[in-house]
Amino acid sequence: MTDNHTRDLTVGSPMKLILSFMLPLTFGLLFQQFYSMVDTVVVGKFLGVDALAGVGSTGSINFLVLGLCNGVCAGFAIPVAQKFGQKDFEGLRRFVGNMIWLSTVIALMVTLVTTLLCRRILVWMDTPTDTFAYAYDYIFVIFLGIPATMLYNLLSGIIRSLGDSKTPLYFLILSSLMNVALDIVFILGLRMGVAGAGWATLLSQLISGVLCLFYMARKFPILHLTREDLQFRPVYAGHLLTMGLPMGLQYSITAIGSILLQTAVNGLGANAMAAVTAGSKVSMLCACPFDAMGTTTATFAGQNLGAGKPERIHQGIKDCTVLGVVYSGVILAAMYFLGESLTSMFLDTKDPAVLETIAPLSQQFLLTNLVFYVPLLFVNLLRFTIQGLGFSELAVVAGVFEMVARGVFGICLVPWLGFRAACFASPAAWVMADIFLFPAYFYCMKKRGFQPERTRIRRLSSVKF
Repeated sequence: MTDNHTRDLTVGSPMKLILSFMLPLTFGLLFQQFYSMVDTVVVGKFLGVDALAGVGSTGSINFLVLGLCNGVCAGFAIPVAQKFGQKDFEGLRRFVGNMIWLSTVIALMVTLVTTLLCRRILVWMDTPTDTFAYAYDYIFVIFLGIPATMLYNLLSGIIRSLGDSKTPLYFLILSSLMNVALDIVFILGLRMGVAGAGWATLLSQLISGVLCLFYMARKFPILHLTREDLQFRPVYAGHLLTMGLPMGLQYSITAIGSILLQTAVNGLGANAMAAVTAGSKVSMLCACPFDAMGTTTATFAGQNLGAGKPERIHQGIKDCTVLGVVYSGVILAAMYFLGESLTSMFLDTKDPAVLETIAPLSQQFLLTNLVFYVPLLFVNLLRFTIQGLGFSELAVVAGVFEMVARGVFGICLVPWLGFRAACFASPAAWVMADIFLFPAYFYCMKKRGFQPERTRIRRLSSVKF
C-alpha cells in the first residue's frame, strides 16, 4: 500500500502531473544556480583572484567525477520508480537494499582513487603554479566528501522516484543555505581559506543526506527495510549496475567534450574566455526547465513502464514538447532584449571597454545557444525517457555523439574559425545527439510494447465484424 507522501504518476492527466512534478524541480535548479553564484562571490570577494581562479580551474574535473557519482545515483533510482509503478513494494525494497551496498562500495572506491591521484590530476590538467595550491586544497576536500554527496543524491533520487519532487527541493534549499552560511563561517571566521569552501559543501551535503534518511524513515512506510531486504542479491545488483553505470558514464563523457571545447576557447584569449563564461552562466539559468523536464520524464517513464502503460509515456513526451517549444520561444524573445544586460552582470563594469568588447560577444554566444533550444529540449526529453525505459546504454551513445561534436569544434573548428565556432559547438552537439535519440526512442518504445497510433488504426481496420 502507498502513503500520502508518494505520488502515482500512472493515473490522471499527464500534462497536469508533469507540470506539478516539474515546477519544484525547476525552482530547485534555479535556486542551486543562484547559490553557486553567491558561493563564487564569497571566494572571490574575500580570498582574491588567485583563489577564485584556483577553485574555478577545478570545475571540469569536479563535473567529471561528481557527474559520474550523480549519474549512478540517478540510474539506481529508475528501477525503484518502475517497481513503484508495478506496485511491487517487496521488489522495490530489495532494490533499495542492494542500492545501499553498491553505492557504499562505489563511493569508497571513487573517493580512494581521486584523493590519491588528486595532485597528479591537477598536474595533468596543467594547473598554473600560482593557483595550484588553491585548486588542490579545494578539490581534495570535495573528493573526500564524495560519500556525503552520493548519500544525498541517492536518497533524494529515491524520494523523487516515488513521485515526491517537493521534499528534495526543500532539502536542496536547506543544503544551499547551509553551504553559504558555512562558507562565511569557515572562510571569514575560522580563516580556513578555499578548503573552508570545500568543507562547507561537504558538511551541508552530509547534513541534508542524513535529514533525507530520517524523513524517509518516518514518512515512507513502504521503504522500511527488513534484514531480508538488505540481503545482497546479484540479480538486483546487476540490474542496478546496468542502469546506473551507463548514466554515470554519460555525464563523464559529456564532461570530456566540455573540457576539449574549453581548452580551445582558452586559446582565443581572455575576452573570449570571459564572454563564454558569462554567456554560459545565463544559458544554464535559462536551461533549468529543460533539466527539470528530463528528470520528470525519467520518473514518469519509469512508473508508467512498471504499470504497463507505454502510451502514457508517449503522451507525456508530446505534452512536454508543447511546453518546451512554447518556453523556447518565450525565453529567446526575452533574452534578445535582456541577455546583454544579464551577461554584463558577470563582467567588470568599471571598465567601459569591457562592456564594449565582451558584452556583445556574450550576447552572441547566448542567443546562438537559445536559437537551438528545441534540439536541447529533445536531448533532455528523449535521453531521460530512454533511461526511464531501462535502456541506459543507449543514452551513453547519445553522450558520445555530444562529446564527438564538441571535440571536433574544439580541436578543429574553433582554432580555425574562432569565436563564432565556439558559439555553435553546443548546438551542434545537441543536434548530433538528437539524430541518434529520435530513432533510439522509437526503438525503445517498440521494445516496451508501444504501438504508434497509425499501426493501431491499421490493425483495427483489418478486424472483420
